[in-house]
Amino acid sequence: MTILKQTLLALAVSAACVSTAAAKAPAGEVAKLGISGTPLTPTGALRAGSADGTIPAWDGGITQAPAGFKPGTQQVDPYPDDKPTLEITAQNYKTYGNKLSAGQIAMFEKYPNWKMVVYPTRRSAAFPQAIYEATIKNAATGELVSGSDGVANVSQGLPFPILSADPAAAGAEAIWNHKLKFKGITLDHWYNQAMPTASGQYTLVRIKEQTLSPYFRPGATVENINNILIYFYQEVTSPPRYAGQILLVHETLNAKASPRQAWVYNPGQRRVRRAPQVAYDNPGTASDNLRTSDMLDMFNGALDRYDWKLVEKREMYVPYNSYKAHTAKIAELIKPGYINPELLRYELHRAYVVEATLKPGMSHINPRRTFYLDEDSWQILLTDHYDTDGKLWRYSEAPSITYYDLPTFWSTLETHHDLKNGRYIVGGLDNEESGYNFSIQLTPDAFSPNSLRQRGIQ
Repeated sequence: MTILKQTLLALAVSAACVSTAAAKAPAGEVAKLGISGTPLTPTGALRAGSADGTIPAWDGGITQAPAGFKPGTQQVDPYPDDKPTLEITAQNYKTYGNKLSAGQIAMFEKYPNWKMVVYPTRRSAAFPQAIYEATIKNAATGELVSGSDGVANVSQGLPFPILSADPAAAGAEAIWNHKLKFKGITLDHWYNQAMPTASGQYTLVRIKEQTLSPYFRPGATVENINNILIYFYQEVTSPPRYAGQILLVHETLNAKASPRQAWVYNPGQRRVRRAPQVAYDNPGTASDNLRTSDMLDMFNGALDRYDWKLVEKREMYVPYNSYKAHTAKIAELIKPGYINPELLRYELHRAYVVEATLKPGMSHINPRRTFYLDEDSWQILLTDHYDTDGKLWRYSEAPSITYYDLPTFWSTLETHHDLKNGRYIVGGLDNEESGYNFSIQLTPDAFSPNSLRQRGIQ
């Protein structure tokens, strides 16, 4: 019996009382959350390790940066002496099938030389004390509203560390936890994106991004930040055929009350125009149709086109503590068909499995998707995307690390594999750029349509 099924049986009595519109956790469950000495971590994960000891107990994660780290630079590997414990290959993957996603299995079947190098499990995920405190408070007050399109009565932290006993509500809550996972109040960074051909040829697309997240400011609540989750600015600077394209997004906390607003600046026309198409399954920026808009950050945007369901929680091999990929040269990383397996690190962790099924009357090129979320951080680490015939089409993964500046646990890059044509897109390649700047001072004025026009002209 899976961990989740045991939990659901234990909560069966209270399940009938839980509404999909009100997910406030019972006081007895909230009391299980804590920094130390409680059955659950402050983010809602099981504190204890696995019965066989393969997954250790959570001891607070990485709370201090390793020696040699300087804020604003690349993150330092805290486990440089770890050695692989296992290699999963096309020859032995069936032995580990119950700990793999459908997408991982498809990669083994399509690419005979692809492999997963497994290392000791390190439960390194950590967040600031203020985020833990806000998350524990949210557990007693947080609610889904407008179906699953919004959240209410939460601030700063994760909205639902204790998931509803109703699988439909719990699935949406898990995705909201990913969307509202702490990523810093502000961020300024450069990165590269590549779309290799099947033979491995590629041209780097260089991108600048800035974000401002009012939700994470001290004292912020859904009610006092005008429904804005994040202000997002993205500018492509090379190659020439993409250079000068700018995207501005105001992402909301309740899409039904106020949908996402987006604008683009077209350098050829030298004008700003609204861009409602920047959402859902429309192509992502300079992506050569290899990812959709809502695949950025593994999932973003409104939840309204899908029915969500928490299926189970199980042990899986997932990309984790991917510091080699974070610091490697781009030319060493990008190979035909996939990222260099020698530079990736997989570990055994417990993951929530969430199914998204397209609602009747709604449209999306992926009528079904399966998301796999890390229990310690709520980061989506893997996604399987299915086509209209019900066949697996794309496989996504997010090798992730701890960013000591904050701290937070987040992806260092993302790969989205088209299992039909043999191509993939990799984004977030800041390996040869300066590190994330989480201390930049930004205001909402910097994310107005007028400022977009000024930036474009400059």
